[in-house]
Amino acid sequence: MQIDEYSDRLPINRMCELSGASRTAFYSWISSKYVAGKDLHDITLLEQIKEIVLEFSGYGYRRVTAEIGRRNLQANHKKVLHIMRENNLTLKKKRHRFSTTNSNHGFTTYPNLVKHLTPLRINQLWVSDITYIHLKYEFAYLAAILDAFSRKVVGWSLKESLDHELTLSALRMALVRRDIAPGLIHHSDRGVQYACGEYTDLLKKNGILISMAAAGNPYENAQVESFIATLKREEVYLSQYDDISEALLRIGHFIEDVYNTKRLHSSLGYLPPAEFERDLVTIN
Repeated sequence: MQIDEYSDRLPINRMCELSGASRTAFYSWISSKYVAGKDLHDITLLEQIKEIVLEFSGYGYRRVTAEIGRRNLQANHKKVLHIMRENNLTLKKKRHRFSTTNSNHGFTTYPNLVKHLTPLRINQLWVSDITYIHLKYEFAYLAAILDAFSRKVVGWSLKESLDHELTLSALRMALVRRDIAPGLIHHSDRGVQYACGEYTDLLKKNGILISMAAAGNPYENAQVESFIATLKREEVYLSQYDDISEALLRIGHFIEDVYNTKRLHSSLGYLPPAEFERDLVTIN
């Protein structure tokens, strides 16, 4: 194959694999084709940025810069931003979302316990929310629970029905995965899926304190709102799911294999949540 036919469409690893050439040979070849002023470092940097953006399609230039550093390349954020703009690799605008919250119900609601709380350890505060996922002909709904300290998604559920079983499935997953102690706070909006008796009874049974945001104030649940925005921007808006099975597969992969395991979080010192939690265990 002629490598230069595909150099603007495939990442380096794939081109070298298809052609049987080593990465070193590729860089030596391509550097001879560039005009003066385009040294091998710049070529390598551009290709690495392309590979990062291909894997993490929602990354902005600061996260790309952090990932470049983790790959042992040197570049400041200004240079990375310039390269991304020059090669049309910057983020696209996000879409708006509609509300999935119905607070018009007769269940007991609970006071906000986390308004001025800054979590200092894992399993101190879980935050939860629901969002919609657009399938080809209908909607599905995702319930997610995050650890507010590590930003890790500890429980999630995707279903075609917006009922209490959606949130219960996510909570059950979180309870299986995490070793919790009494005093953990669960924070949510006042929607019926979180206020219903089955959900609050399960929280109380496990010694979990219940906290709810003021009606109509989504900004009191900032961490999970940020996760949902990331999920939409970096996976959902870039995809077309034919049915719930495909959505489960793709969104599950994004949550478990990308967001929790690989995606760099600025609030965690540009570490993925799983790595951040491993480092905590090592330090302690």
